[in-house]
Amino acid sequence: MNLRVTWVQPEDLVGHELRQAAEDGRDACGPAARWAAAGGPPAPATAGASPVPRPDLRPLAEELLDTLAALPSPLAKHEPTALPDILALTAVPTGPPHGEAGTEDDGRPRAPQPGPPHGDHATPDPHPHPHPHPLPDASPRPREAPGTAPGHSRSPGPGDAPAAPGTRNTGSRPTHDPALLPRLHAAWLGRAVGCLLGKPVEKLPLPAIRALARAAGNWPLTTWFTARGVPPELLAAHPWNRRSAATSLAENIDGMPEDDDLNYPLLNLLLLQRYGRGFTTSDVARLWLDELPAGRTFTAERVAYRNLLDGVEPPLTAVRRNPFREWIGAQIRADVHGWTHPGDPVAAAAQAHRDAVLTHTGNGVYGAMFVAATVATAASGTADVHRALAAGLAVVPPRSRLAGAVRLGVETARAHRGFDAVVDRLHAELGGYHWVHAVPNAALLAAALTHADGDFSRSVCAAVSGGWDTDSNGATAGSVAGLLAGHPDRLPERWTSPLKNRLATSVPSFDGIGFDTLAELTHLEAVRP
Repeated sequence: MNLRVTWVQPEDLVGHELRQAAEDGRDACGPAARWAAAGGPPAPATAGASPVPRPDLRPLAEELLDTLAALPSPLAKHEPTALPDILALTAVPTGPPHGEAGTEDDGRPRAPQPGPPHGDHATPDPHPHPHPHPLPDASPRPREAPGTAPGHSRSPGPGDAPAAPGTRNTGSRPTHDPALLPRLHAAWLGRAVGCLLGKPVEKLPLPAIRALARAAGNWPLTTWFTARGVPPELLAAHPWNRRSAATSLAENIDGMPEDDDLNYPLLNLLLLQRYGRGFTTSDVARLWLDELPAGRTFTAERVAYRNLLDGVEPPLTAVRRNPFREWIGAQIRADVHGWTHPGDPVAAAAQAHRDAVLTHTGNGVYGAMFVAATVATAASGTADVHRALAAGLAVVPPRSRLAGAVRLGVETARAHRGFDAVVDRLHAELGGYHWVHAVPNAALLAAALTHADGDFSRSVCAAVSGGWDTDSNGATAGSVAGLLAGHPDRLPERWTSPLKNRLATSVPSFDGIGFDTLAELTHLEAVRP
């Protein structure tokens, strides 16, 4: 066997599907026994293919993937994928406490509002904590078993349907906000900084990240990773990400190198330019086939791409032999949907949903909606990070695993002054998930943003220092914190200067583009009538 195509060959996917089944409560004992009896390998820990090729297992693998996908989950009712079902679960209750939610004049859910003031005249808190802000949507709810339904039922025509009614609020679009353009510039820079900071340690376990940073005198993390001063034996024990070290260690940075965490925002900017805010999921698919090299896709995106080439149409592209459908891939595509809906988290989340269902279901879709709504609220220029997170949480089904993880992240960040203790708790609670799964990464993102309290450097460093999907979490944290900073000049020069206002990418027409130009292009879409 001379060619192995990672992330798509059936014999490499069964282990991941068995793990996904365990997480969402499906009874997969029978398929698991058949796979083990045939000598099938478990899911690869970090790579996209098993260590030893087993093409002889492919017929059985294809059969088991289809069998596993058809198994019912006991958590299906709490984690739907269709947008109407999600909206039904996230309806704003009557009489919300502290004005955290309500409705606009047109009946749309309003973004959660800040809680009571915490200034000199605020009522003293009998249980003070490092971040005295109301916990988003913290009302008690039953804890769910680990996992959820993949949401395989197909709603009528979502691949070709136009934008859902009520998801566009052009009347509130801040077309004359002179501060929006510099906010977007800071957001693009912040996304690049956070991604670049996390690149060299992507796939490394948490102890390795801490050991490498400590050896360089950079723990708690405050600046770029470096190999300078790190003992050779430590570098041998914990090698940097092999594809990224040459472009992302402090001594090697020369502009922003290519990364899928930046490629997808570029594609979504192109999506809006080509199809407008009324794009359909099928439009996303067409754009990918036209502009996205297949070799630049990974996990769920590569599976969906393969499905498209096999003639499978959305939204079935997300569920056919796709064990990665609840991983973080849709979430890293969501920022543009928030950037172009400043102050309208509900519309941002609905737009992110249409993008996400090409490749993801359930919690994978919620991750995208959560980020889009959080970013949209931060982009308004009127909200702090805690209100932004509350708005993000408000669009996610409250009894889903992702909502529970976000609440856990916020609660834990509020309870500890040191962020290492926060990370240790999250890894203890959620470490059973794959490191690219949307659930643990959403918890870490929420914790990092909460603990940093809007500070840019603390936000990106906390997100990356928590491990798991380091570059993706750093990128989203940097985007949100950049918006909150409000202007590129307010981001520390040690972060922005190495970028040299230059982004490398394989997305056509964007290679070498500057972040100032990207901000201008994004601003045009944000204010487009």
